[in-house]
Amino acid sequence: MKYLNIGGVIPAPEIALGCMRLSGLSRPNAEKLIRTALDLGVHFFDHADIYGGGACETIFAEAAGMTPSLREQMLIQTKCGIRPSQYDFSREHILASVDASLKRLRTDYVDFLLLHRPDTLMEPEEVAEAFRLLKREGKVRFFGVSNQNAGQMTLLSKYCVETPLLVNQLQFSMTECGIIDAGLNVNMTNSAGVNRDGGILEFCRLNEITIQPWSPFQYGFFEGVFLGSDKFPQLNQKVNELAEKYSAAPEAIAIAWILRHPARMQPIVGTTSARRLTDICKASEITLTRQEWYELYLSAGKKLP
Repeated sequence: MKYLNIGGVIPAPEIALGCMRLSGLSRPNAEKLIRTALDLGVHFFDHADIYGGGACETIFAEAAGMTPSLREQMLIQTKCGIRPSQYDFSREHILASVDASLKRLRTDYVDFLLLHRPDTLMEPEEVAEAFRLLKREGKVRFFGVSNQNAGQMTLLSKYCVETPLLVNQLQFSMTECGIIDAGLNVNMTNSAGVNRDGGILEFCRLNEITIQPWSPFQYGFFEGVFLGSDKFPQLNQKVNELAEKYSAAPEAIAIAWILRHPARMQPIVGTTSARRLTDICKASEITLTRQEWYELYLSAGKKLP
């Protein structure tokens, strides 16, 4: 497993395991998945307080058999801010959410805390105060956001001087790559050229903020997996061609496409299968050529101006 530096400073595996579906696994299968991840060098685990209503964090700690020595081998990330029918970035909610996650995860700290979805009622001073308290108390080492645009991150960063934002988790895959479409279609009047996120890809690169793609195998908003789907025949034909060339699974090609981008993104893969995780991690050994990268992009139905 190759490494990248999150925020330019924190060494981490270039592929992370998302734990959103962990509550659907039996205890033995959860144990197998976590052990396989560690054996593969995928020791970065992504959580959120809402995954399984908190159950995913509990099951993770139980299945891992969390101990201080094991904890030191892991990088654990969790997210907060989503409540029923609202988003909540208040100081009180952030602090309470972290305490609850720490209890469920059986640990004294998490390595990364992300704000989950933007809260339009956010008071950035409150967020900054909560982050400072969490860092000073040793409960959170580093901070970031999820699904925020450049302007929202700039506003928050103005106040979070002591706790800089190192991560932005965004939906990104071969079929859902608007952050790339807009950059390729600058000065065009087509729909692909509409800048919907304030140039978040370039903003993150300029500020050494690591993008963590979520749902790297999905099309739409959890509408389905594009691999093997008859909705994307040309894409799957090209993926399968490259899978054969590199002696890898189609999933590895999908992740290799993300890893090929010079932004040095860290995809979050949410598989619950130890075998599939092993197949996916082959991506770390694959470097697609420039031509192959663009061929995959175009085969997903994209166009170059």
